[in-house]
Amino acid sequence: MALNLAKAGHKLVVHDIDQSKTAAVRAQGAELAGNAEAVAAAVERTILIVETTDQAEAVIAGERGIIKGPGRPHRGLHVDHRSLRGPRARRAASSQSIAMVDAPVSGGTGRAQSGELSVIVGGDKDVVAKCEDLFKAMGNRTFHVGPLGNGLAMKLVNNMLVQVNTVAVAEALVLGVKRGSIRKRSTTSYASRRGECGLELRVPRILKGDYEPGGTIDISYKDQELETAFAKRLGVPVLLANVTQQVYQMARAQGLNKQDGSAS
Repeated sequence: MALNLAKAGHKLVVHDIDQSKTAAVRAQGAELAGNAEAVAAAVERTILIVETTDQAEAVIAGERGIIKGPGRPHRGLHVDHRSLRGPRARRAASSQSIAMVDAPVSGGTGRAQSGELSVIVGGDKDVVAKCEDLFKAMGNRTFHVGPLGNGLAMKLVNNMLVQVNTVAVAEALVLGVKRGSIRKRSTTSYASRRGECGLELRVPRILKGDYEPGGTIDISYKDQELETAFAKRLGVPVLLANVTQQVYQMARAQGLNKQDGSAS
C-alpha cells in the first residue's frame, strides 16, 4: 500500500518497528523516521496500519505516539486499519485538534499490492474528502458509510460473513471432494462467478492447499474477537460467529497462527 502511494507521487515518511519492512518503499524515495511521533512531526497526514487495537493505541497515544509531536492544527489523521476501536486514541486525537477517519480495507494481500482494495470509510465528510487521493492510490473503490466508527462497524460485519462462510465452505468442500462431485476447475469457476464475501479468493486456496498468508489465522481470530465483543455491546446474539471462532482457535492451537485464514 505504501508502494502504491509512492507510485502515485506521494512523498512519504515511514516507520516500522522492523526497519527491513520499509526497504522497498525507501528505495522509492520514502524518508525513514525513528518512531510514530517523528512521522507526525514531518507530515500533514498520517496513515496507520497495524495488527491489534493495543498496537494502534500505542502508535497514536503512546509515549512516542502520533499525537505527541508538535503537529499542525487540524492535521488529517487517516487511521487505515480493520481493528481500531480504541476510544482512548480517538479522544486523545480529538483533544489535539487532529481530524480522524477510520478507513479499514478489504481485499487481502494481492489487492493491496495491485492497488485494488476496497476502502470502507467512517468520518466527517469534509475530512474524508481530504483523504480521497490517498484512497484512490491504494484502492479502486471507496465507500463512505457515515460518521467516525462506522467504517470499522461495516468492516466487522463483512469480516464476520467471510469467517463464518469460510468454515461452512471448508466443510462443504470436504463433502463434495469425498463424493467426487467437486473438481478444482469447476469450483474455482463457480466461486469466481459468485464472488461473495471474498470466497472467490479462499476456495481455490483450500482446494490447492495453498495457505500462504493473505490474512492470517491470528488476524481472523482477533477480528472475530472484535466482532463478538461488538455484538455484545449492541445486545445482538451471534451464534455462528462465536462457534466458528473456536475453529480458528483450534487452528492457532495447532501452530497455524501465521497461515492464511482459509487454513482453519
